[in-house]
Order: sequence, then C-alpha cells, then structure tokens
Amino acid sequence: MKLTLRALAALLAYPSRELQDHVADIREAFDAEDALAPPARRRLESLLDALATRDLLDLQADYTELFDRARTLSLNLFEHVHGDSRERGQAMIDLRRQYAERGWLFAGTELPDFVPVFVEFASCLPPAEARETLAQPAHVFAALEQRLAQRGSPYAAIFAAVTGLSGARPDESALAELEARAPSDDAAKIDDEWEEAPVSFTRPANETSASRGIVAKIRWAGKAMGAAIKS
Repeated sequence: MKLTLRALAALLAYPSRELQDHVADIREAFDAEDALAPPARRRLESLLDALATRDLLDLQADYTELFDRARTLSLNLFEHVHGDSRERGQAMIDLRRQYAERGWLFAGTELPDFVPVFVEFASCLPPAEARETLAQPAHVFAALEQRLAQRGSPYAAIFAAVTGLSGARPDESALAELEARAPSDDAAKIDDEWEEAPVSFTRPANETSASRGIVAKIRWAGKAMGAAIKS
C-alpha cells in the first residue's frame, strides 16, 4: 500500500513536467502492489491518460481552477472541518506535532493538512495505522470525490481510491452536514462569509451537540488519530 499511497499523493500535486514524465512509473506502482480494487484502478486511467497526453499549461490551468479557486474543493482538510475558526490553528499544531512524533518532518511550504502531504505521511505508517489514519477524514474525502465528480473531473478518482484504501464507510449524516456547511464559490457571497462574526465567550442557547457534530466526527487530528498513531 505504501507505493500506491505515494503515487496517489504525487497525482494530486500541481502538474509538472516531472509528473508527466513519470506517469508510466505511477502505473507500474499501482500494478505492482495491486492494492486498489479493480474499479478504483480503472477509474484512475482517465487522469493518468490526461497527464500523459495533454499540454502541461492546460493541465496546470485546470488544476488551479479546481483547487485554488474553488473553496469547496480546497485541498486543505481542516478548511472543510473548521473553516476559518480558531480551532483550525490548533488542529494544525496538533497534526504537525503528530508528524514530528513519528520522525516525519517536511520542509515544504504547504500546510500540514494539505491532502498530498497527509496521504504521503500515511504511506510511511504500517498498513493498519495507515488505514486508520486515512479513515479519520473519510467524510472529507467522500465530499471532495462527489464535488469533483459533479464537475466531471478525473481527480475524483483519487479520493475514491484513498477512501477505498482506508476501508472506511463515510457516515452519511456527517457527510450531509459537511455538504450543508460547504462554503460558497459564488464570488458575490464570499465577502459576506468573510465578515468577522462578533466574539462570544458563552455558548449560544441554541447551539446543540448536533450542530457541532461535524467537528466531533471529522476532527481526525484529535484523540482518535493520536491514539492510532501512538499505538
């Protein structure tokens, strides 16, 4: 599973000439490990073919349009779970600490919750731990797969593959809540969403445990993931 996860992480990176030159190696890694279910493996062929045959500038333009300009397709996991709340910063600190505790340090400019970084980290873990780690944000992966599939993007296959490798079945209620809380990609609404809400030091009376459920279910940088990594 190690090579498969690293190949999936590479496919989700910004398209480059180097990535195009190694499409055959990625196919070889998938076939050698045979970790993916046949439907998931076949589904990836559309993306592999595009990377191998399309013009690099077109590939980069499409990638930017998807992942850099559409907030609903952000490749930073905590953006989907915590938005721009203060909890997101603490989650980043917790995740970076968990990376360090396993001796896994990265010197890139990306945040620790960047999906390719997270998937590559999982590839460094023993198989059982890797599956448990990937299962924690399975709801986010499922949501991203659905959103990409609706756009007809071959990148949807990556998230289907990662979810399949995790062995997790995303909770439907958590997934529905994620969709309900999804940020708008409508430029006219973004300014309103970015207006700073008044600071409150008390919990609103109508804030029930259900309204906070998505954080409890998907906050994989919390106790569940920590326990899995340290076991």
